[in-house]
Amino acid sequence: MAPGTRRLARPLLYTAVGVAVGAGAIYWPNRPRRIPGSEPAAVPPPTFSADGGLRPPRFPLVKSRAEQLADLKRGGASPRVPLTHEERSAEVSTSTRADEAAAYDILIIGGGATGSGIALDAVTRGLKVALVERDDFGSGTSSKSTKLVHGGVRYLEKAVWELDYNQYKLVNEALRERKYFLDTAPHLSRWLPIMLPIDRWWKAPYYWAGAKLYDILAGAENIESSYFLTKSKALDAFPMLNKDHLFGAIVYYDGAHNDSRMNVSLAMTAALHGATVINHVEVTALEKDASGKLNGARVKDLVLEKDGQPSEEVSVKAKVIVNATGPFTDSIRKMDRPEAPEIVAPSSGVHIVLPGYYSPANMVHIWPRFPVVTRSRPDRRNPQGLIDPSTSDGRVIFFLPWHGNTIAGTTDEAAEITPNPIPGEKEIDWILSEIRTYLSPEINVRRGDVLSAWSGIRPLVRDPKAKNTESLVRNHLVDVSESGLLTCAGGKWTTYRQMAEETVDEAVRVFGLRSRPVTDAPRVSGSEMVDDGASLDGSCQTHQVRLVGAHGYSKTLFINLIQHFGLETDVARHLIDAYGDRAWTVAALCAPTSQRWPVRGLRISPLYPFVDGEVRYGVRHEYAETAVDVLARRTRLAFLNAQACLEALPRVIDLMAAELGWDQARQEAEWRDSVAFLASMGLPKSRLDLSRKDVERGRAGEFDEEEYRLYSRHDGPADELVSDSTAYGDSSVEPHRKDKSPIIEKESAANK
Repeated sequence: MAPGTRRLARPLLYTAVGVAVGAGAIYWPNRPRRIPGSEPAAVPPPTFSADGGLRPPRFPLVKSRAEQLADLKRGGASPRVPLTHEERSAEVSTSTRADEAAAYDILIIGGGATGSGIALDAVTRGLKVALVERDDFGSGTSSKSTKLVHGGVRYLEKAVWELDYNQYKLVNEALRERKYFLDTAPHLSRWLPIMLPIDRWWKAPYYWAGAKLYDILAGAENIESSYFLTKSKALDAFPMLNKDHLFGAIVYYDGAHNDSRMNVSLAMTAALHGATVINHVEVTALEKDASGKLNGARVKDLVLEKDGQPSEEVSVKAKVIVNATGPFTDSIRKMDRPEAPEIVAPSSGVHIVLPGYYSPANMVHIWPRFPVVTRSRPDRRNPQGLIDPSTSDGRVIFFLPWHGNTIAGTTDEAAEITPNPIPGEKEIDWILSEIRTYLSPEINVRRGDVLSAWSGIRPLVRDPKAKNTESLVRNHLVDVSESGLLTCAGGKWTTYRQMAEETVDEAVRVFGLRSRPVTDAPRVSGSEMVDDGASLDGSCQTHQVRLVGAHGYSKTLFINLIQHFGLETDVARHLIDAYGDRAWTVAALCAPTSQRWPVRGLRISPLYPFVDGEVRYGVRHEYAETAVDVLARRTRLAFLNAQACLEALPRVIDLMAAELGWDQARQEAEWRDSVAFLASMGLPKSRLDLSRKDVERGRAGEFDEEEYRLYSRHDGPADELVSDSTAYGDSSVEPHRKDKSPIIEKESAANK
């Protein structure tokens, strides 16, 4: 090449490389993204016919609870798949073949996230499955989570600093599962921007690098890249932040979900695919054959006992018994072998719920993604969370928007295992004190702002076969005992699907179960447009099995509901987010209001968009058997506001009594049980002795002197605040409180 040509080629090459790098740097953060839930529904909503009529979708129905109990008593219906030629020609007795046909392949004990996930995985592999849950689906830890679907930025930090490959694998696995979560249940999960405030300049590059590594691990499925906000933009996005020592903030994206509704949807999807799934059925004993191997369990229906009827124990035969009872894992292990060592190290995590004004409504601001590019961030009306990575004792605390309120937590303390642990005042006070440190001093974070509080028990586990049996496993444990009890314990909500897959894989490998292609899969979507069995080839396919409600869901579905049923906008939005395309059925079950607007949908609480149709739907289609089932896990009212839940309780009991035929004794028992449960949700002690008549007469809204001073909103209307009046203390101004001061001093007990 001539010297002149070389002199010309070199700058051209440099220019081309620079343009390519610059174009790539601009394109990558601005590239089109696939946002789960924003694409058109797999099954579009029905359209109006020429005569103006509209026929809502017709969805397949799950078996009734009575039918499921009947199946359980006889060992299940006939086998899903005919016996093979080899099985028919084998020299076994007729009675043996009958016993094997009646036996389930897998009997799962526990209906939380793990147990329900195992049921769905196994039944979609063509196995014959039964699941029994002593209480309700998700009644334990699975409904008391932080509501995040996340890889774990803290785990990633540990993986880097400690060069821990296992921690890295845990994050990588969780990020992959996060994608499946959002794909299979887009109505129950969503992306959530989370802000990480920075108080020192040198922390900005540190946290920025960590967030970018988190983005890289998430890969192309990450909806948005993390980014840095200056102090002014951080305050604009989150005005409640403490300005002192604030340098800026990093914003990254993770997932959030409705945990108990996700749990119920998993169980109902498994039931639609043919699994025998029943709640409020207790395992009283495990059964073994002559060689000491497990071959079944004895169970009894607790609902009959609630109705005052005798409940007989029933023997259920199964080839594999799976223990997926979370914190209660050791109790089932000791049924198998009384001397079995305990492997669960229970840890209590307390959360509190605050009013929605503690979280900003959305994130809309101008921000630079590239030195020469500035654009407006799209308004998705997405609320924003906050994480404090350096609390006073080194723990992490989240501050997350949820159903119009704000969740704050969590603690991490050793705890005893109880069905409904009561959150301690010490833990609640610690969370409030941490909140005060990163919110502006102008905001008075009061104990009276706590609308509800709960304690969830996280079942950290030890490996019984490890050399050091005191060390905890980092993720989850799948273990088979000598007698054949298959235990799956530990883990977290985000990785429930992976845990279920590994458990079913182990059952197939150890016990010789034969998975088969599913040829008779139900049309879960209620339409012939989607073949839900097309991918069910006998292998694990739960990463693409859409849950009940996902097929016809879209973010605009609420408009169809408003136009067809005359629902209020916030009610319609809530229904599609909680039920997906099954919102059509829920709306149809709503009673007319006898008003011009809304036409349908009687709220069970005036403060929240939960309506009467949800109670009926929960009873008819989701096996809700108690008022707590509805208030805590079909709707989320108990978690959002314990006081509002108490006030809604009479209405819910009446609706369920009409559906289930409860007598007066059962209704009174439901009241007692529900109020006792609300004690574990932070209901003040002064409300625990109220009777149903007291609540119906409005006494739940009466406050004693101490409580009165917590809530300024209870003051009557006036032209001016009495505390600002020069006539303060004058009996003519406030005759009913002439010797009481309405001023809340800084040192008042109301502020502590």
